[in-house]
Amino acid sequence: MASRRKLKKNVNLCTLKSYNDIISCERRRYEMKKINGIIMQYFEWYLRPENKLWNKAIANAQYLSAIGITDVWFPPAYKGAGGKYDVGYSAYDLYDLGEFDQQGSIATKYGTKDEYLEAIQVLKQAGIESYADIVLNHKMGADFLQIIKANKVEWANHNVEISQNETLQAATKFTFPNRKNKYSNFKWNWTHFDGIDYNNATGEHSIFKFKDKQWQNEVDDENGNYDYLMGADLDFYNPEVVEECKNWGKWYMDFTDVDGFRLDAVKHIPSSFYNEWMKYLKEYKKRNIFAVGEYWTGDVQKLHRYITETEGQISLFDVPLHYNFYTASQDPNYDMSRLLDNTLLKENPLKAVTFVDNHDTQPGQALQSFIEPWFKQIAYSIILLKNDGYPCVFYGDYYGIPYSNIEKMDKLEDLMILRKDKAYGLEHDYFDHDSVIGFTREGDDEHIKSGLAVIASNKIDGEKRMYIGEKFAGETFIDALGNFEEEVTIDEDGCGVFKVKNRTVSVWVEK
Repeated sequence: MASRRKLKKNVNLCTLKSYNDIISCERRRYEMKKINGIIMQYFEWYLRPENKLWNKAIANAQYLSAIGITDVWFPPAYKGAGGKYDVGYSAYDLYDLGEFDQQGSIATKYGTKDEYLEAIQVLKQAGIESYADIVLNHKMGADFLQIIKANKVEWANHNVEISQNETLQAATKFTFPNRKNKYSNFKWNWTHFDGIDYNNATGEHSIFKFKDKQWQNEVDDENGNYDYLMGADLDFYNPEVVEECKNWGKWYMDFTDVDGFRLDAVKHIPSSFYNEWMKYLKEYKKRNIFAVGEYWTGDVQKLHRYITETEGQISLFDVPLHYNFYTASQDPNYDMSRLLDNTLLKENPLKAVTFVDNHDTQPGQALQSFIEPWFKQIAYSIILLKNDGYPCVFYGDYYGIPYSNIEKMDKLEDLMILRKDKAYGLEHDYFDHDSVIGFTREGDDEHIKSGLAVIASNKIDGEKRMYIGEKFAGETFIDALGNFEEEVTIDEDGCGVFKVKNRTVSVWVEK
């Protein structure tokens, strides 16, 4: 590391962070779960059963490791109400991982139980951990109906009741007859839920809160109280529900050997439940367990609150950053200097799982906000090459989405390999212009020729003088993404004048 005097000198020359900020930034980097790790979300919404996802993961495990993937986020692996056509979020039987003839099939959309278990082990042998996507908010596809008294509430405000003591037939009894009590003899009935959105007797779609039940606190305040989302909504005030979820969590970790979790719809589940659930599993396994929650909001303050309420045990997807990317890709006059404002990446990077798009934002889905193709490289260069955050690459960006005629993203793999090989060392940000922004990484001694300079523009050809390190003085840098044939020579102060073309990103590395 350069002396303190040299660092101060460079600050004057290139407008870098203060010495203390640089040291703090470096310390935070080494506190990250994995240095330069990459999660891959290994699915998109429109995969078909014949894609045999588990087998694809088995076949590609070594290659995924070679391009820098350290963790794979698998889709829900248990039987959904739609059987082999269910993406997995219409959770039916959490103990059926493609083993029992239920909901019209034995296999799930992604394969059989044995294939899933093999995929986890093959990935582990390749140095890749597996994260299980779990849905504890609701259940769907009940085996029997029950007669229940309920109060109807407004769609826009779940706290406002608009009728009382309605009688409905509700799909709330889950007995899993074809599993025959294997792994668990727990049966679900209406007392384990607090509401549902369909009356089978009348065909009415409304939100019905069961009589004498209350919506749970510690959930998002959208729609007054956003406890209810869909299906038969689990009642976490019922101790039997909490106990069963704990028992299932123990069984799932033991049975599958997964390394961590992606927690679905956490804004609809009391934060105290997941705080308790995570502590329980960590104590049981006697180790740390990584978990990332999906709290879908553009309000970073709500994410801060949830992280506090769960005592920092759960990282969160940086939804505000995704929305910044989306807005920037739509608005030709977007101020690029504010691209990281009000995001977890900027405000709590150790708990930020950064992403560009996912299965919910892809075309045709409820949260559709797909980043425009021209901006994808810019967005991925930020989440993959910056020091902070834990980046997640979307299957649909890497492989394409045939259903929507979307090709795989150009040069995404190049950016992933650049992260693996080059994105090390102290970082210096230059988010100081409304169109042209950049940052540099100084590299380190452990990775040969590591270090890089990233520069992006949304509306003009531009250039920026940026500090990359005095050790590079006199060295030549080239654009790894091939947008420029010309080269950049680093001056004696450790700075270079790096160029970018309109609506692109360039990543400059040592020749």
